[in-house]
Amino acid sequence: MFNLFDKSPILIKSIIVLALAFFLHWFLKRSISLALARLDDKGYQTTKIKFIKNSLGFIIYGVAVILIILNVDELRSLGASLLAGAGIFAAVLGFASREVFADIMNGVFLVIFKPFQIDDVIEIDTGMKGIVTDITFRHTIIQDFENRKIIIPNSRIGDSTIINSSLDGDYIRKQINFHISYESNEDNAKQIIREEIEKHPLCLDRRNPLEKKENKPRVPVLMTEWLDSSINLRAYVWTATNADSFTLQCDVLDSVKKRFNQEGIGIPYPQVQIHK
Repeated sequence: MFNLFDKSPILIKSIIVLALAFFLHWFLKRSISLALARLDDKGYQTTKIKFIKNSLGFIIYGVAVILIILNVDELRSLGASLLAGAGIFAAVLGFASREVFADIMNGVFLVIFKPFQIDDVIEIDTGMKGIVTDITFRHTIIQDFENRKIIIPNSRIGDSTIINSSLDGDYIRKQINFHISYESNEDNAKQIIREEIEKHPLCLDRRNPLEKKENKPRVPVLMTEWLDSSINLRAYVWTATNADSFTLQCDVLDSVKKRFNQEGIGIPYPQVQIHK
């Protein structure tokens, strides 16, 4: 590659290689960005292409540095000397870079095996939850529902249990709990909960034809627990997305509370009696 510049100073050779690497990186990144914009507009999944785009700089500049080292006698000799007796150096370098290597390998595995993709809603076992916005060589970037960016090392993602709310379909089955007093009429409470949820515009009817024919409720409401001072009723409701399920839950908790007040359904709460 350097035949034309054999008599050129080492610095000029290095500048030429780095300039070519910079131009190639800029050109490929721009071309991929334009392609991604078209694919996103058409609704295609672009996780792998975005990962390749994020990896370009590491690959191109890494190759450029290697070419410079191989074509500079002084650096090549130094590299050979280090390799000849670098047992300790290699061990130290390996120890220092093992986390980086683990992040890179986990990033590659995430793209290949696809436990989640960009735009999926995921939650990891530490409780962090949000929409995947990017996967780089070292990090997965999640945007939570408060619009904050959470940057997680890929090795940590790889070792975590992941809940993917977008895998195999966009539908979410939400569980909403309601507590009523033991003196309240549980059948009336179930009917109120069912009515308030079913009339919500975000509630979906996911019953199969047989369930509809048998007139099974669109929103099952079950008694799940006898607690110390209350009975727990749980409603199961389908929505299109995780955001819809959160909105529906907030609206229904408000409307059911008002209906409970009107219908005389008691909601237990802690009470403190002070005796003098």
